[in-house]
Formats: sequence, structure tokens, C-alpha cells
Amino acid sequence: MPKIKTVHGTVNHKVVSPEKWLDTRVALLKAEKKLTRLSDDVARKRQKLPWIKIDKDYQFDTDDGKTSLDDLFKGRSQLLIYHFMFGPNYIAGCPHCSAIADGFNGFWVHLANHDVMLSAVSRAPLQKLQAYKQRMGWTFPWASSYGSDFNYDFNVSFTPEQQRSGNMEYNYNKGNISSQQNDIAPTDAVSEEGKKIAASTGTDWATFTQEGPGMSAFVLQDGIVYHTYSSYARGLDGLWGIYQWLDRAPLGRNESGFWMHRHDEYGQTSQQKDESKDCCA
Repeated sequence: MPKIKTVHGTVNHKVVSPEKWLDTRVALLKAEKKLTRLSDDVARKRQKLPWIKIDKDYQFDTDDGKTSLDDLFKGRSQLLIYHFMFGPNYIAGCPHCSAIADGFNGFWVHLANHDVMLSAVSRAPLQKLQAYKQRMGWTFPWASSYGSDFNYDFNVSFTPEQQRSGNMEYNYNKGNISSQQNDIAPTDAVSEEGKKIAASTGTDWATFTQEGPGMSAFVLQDGIVYHTYSSYARGLDGLWGIYQWLDRAPLGRNESGFWMHRHDEYGQTSQQKDESKDCCA
């Protein structure tokens, strides 16, 4: 059994003949096909969910000026919104949200030509979003909901009062923000990784977790906008292109510590990272 050295340590793994490998691979293929069929079935059930009429007049700041929710469709009948963690007090976007958004740049045009508009929405003022977007080299639409109830209504932003009282709803649970810790927990209970992630956005942990990741789907029919679906926490795993590749790599996700950085930060010194964030301050 060979020992494979990785950046995270040494891994022991079984080695077999090509014939034995083929037997185990075919067995796995059966499980993969079952999972694919199950995923297709879940997608059909997702599309059959009932709709909720949107009655509130949400306003957003965009590159095109002040717009409403139906304006974000840009002539399409469907709208997918990624709730990007970038609060008003951040100086840079969440590194994990940034990793997801790197993928948006390639496929949002394809969606737009399939009657589906993709847009990110964050609470930070538009000027901050535009500066960060330029830094990252992104072209997909990104709207600011600063001063709007939008993020709060879709349970991806929380007030300090909600954090202190525990009166929060995230991923369809009250008083829970999934695997993230909030300032209800004592400061020393927050992991070092969590502190580093928060610091990379220019905030502390309590301020950082006033935002949460998610995605929401909408449809526009006869001038009326309907909310059709929202997902949060690990429900977003399928949107992370990097995870889909890592799940097929020999060592899987192999996550250890604060390993996922913004694409322009790998190999940088701490000083260089600070300088790269100055553009959005």
C-alpha cells in the first residue's frame, strides 16, 4: 500500500490489478447512475414547487441605474439570483462566494441566451461592488440591495439584534445559520479559520456573519414576479464548479484550514493581499 504525500500530509491507499479496478469501477458506475436519476427526479420536483407572488417593490442600484426586481430579468422570463456575501462594512467579498462567482463569468452568457438571467445581489453599496468586480475581472450582472429589505426578506442578512437574540432564520431553520457560527457563540468558540475568513473581508466574525450565502429563483409572467425557489448552505454545493471537480479528484475535497482564496491571492504575501484589497475600501 503506497504512501502518497500531499500538502496536507501522507495518505495510504490500496493498489489493485486493472481487472480488480474495473470491477470496483463498474460497481461505482451503478451508484453514480442511480444518483444521476435521483438528481433528475429532485430537479423535476424543484420545478413543480408552487410560486409566491412578489408584492414588495424592491429597488436595486445597478450599472444601469436604479432598477426594480423585474428590471433584473433584462427581458428574460426567468431570473436566478446569487446572494453574494458582501456586506456594507466589508472591504472585499467573501472568498468562498468569490470562488463560486468565478464560474459565473463563463456561463452567465449561455444562461442569458436560454431565457434565464443570472445576477448576483449584495448589500454593499454599488461603488464597492463595482471596484471588486473590476479587481476580479468579472462581467456578470451584480446589483446592490443597499437600503432595501431584499436580503432580509430572503433570510441572507441579519441585524446585530437578531444575532444577539438568536431570532434568525437561515436554511429554513430558526436561530441557525447552518455550519457557520455567529456572535451568539463566545468569541473563543469561533475557529481560527473563521476568524481568517472574516479578516479577509476586513471585518470581525460577528460582522462577517451578518450575511449568509444563498440563491433564489424567480419567474416573470404577465408583468408579475413570482418567487419559485431558494437554497442555502450545502444546498449550494452543486453550484460550486470547484467542488464538482474536487469530488472527482483522488483525494476529494481534502479541505484543511483556510485553503480557498480569491483567485488573485494565491502565492501572494500578506502585504500583497492587503494591497489588493485596498481597491474596494
